[in-house]
Amino acid sequence: MCVIFLSERPVAGRRTRRETSAPGGTGPTGAADATAVIRPVRRADLPEIIALDAAVTGIEKRAYWNAVFRRYGVAGDAQRQFLVAEHRGHVAGFVIGELRDWEFGSPPCGWVFAIDVRPDARQRGIGARLLATISAAFRRAGVTTVRTMLARDNTLILSFFRSQGMMAGRFIPLEMDLEG
Repeated sequence: MCVIFLSERPVAGRRTRRETSAPGGTGPTGAADATAVIRPVRRADLPEIIALDAAVTGIEKRAYWNAVFRRYGVAGDAQRQFLVAEHRGHVAGFVIGELRDWEFGSPPCGWVFAIDVRPDARQRGIGARLLATISAAFRRAGVTTVRTMLARDNTLILSFFRSQGMMAGRFIPLEMDLEG
């Protein structure tokens, strides 16, 4: 499974997500990788997260990731989640989300805005476990819905989320070009 910031496109010259991984994240045996430990992010994880993001997107965003860690890496904050999958002492993937309340009339819900799994750790169920773990945290916080948003042409991540039970919701995303 491969996603980072659910609207990003593959970097020119790199293999596309379709070529590097398949939806579902369960690999040849269909079994999830039970050896990966899902846990809250630690500051020491940032270099591997930054490297994973840069490998997938082609852009190193060190300042951005430090800001994300400061905002979402707070231990004990049930409103914000930044989780990693650790496999053999290394970050194999991560998921980031938060609880959002009453945006445009929406009852409180969980919101996933980033998820990614290292290319060599894909197709082992790690993405599915990350999504299930953050969803369980949202459920414990009292919400019954999880949402995300992705680029219309990102069929791989759309397939992954659909395989996890997500479907089109009742809200329509709108945007406006501020440069035009």
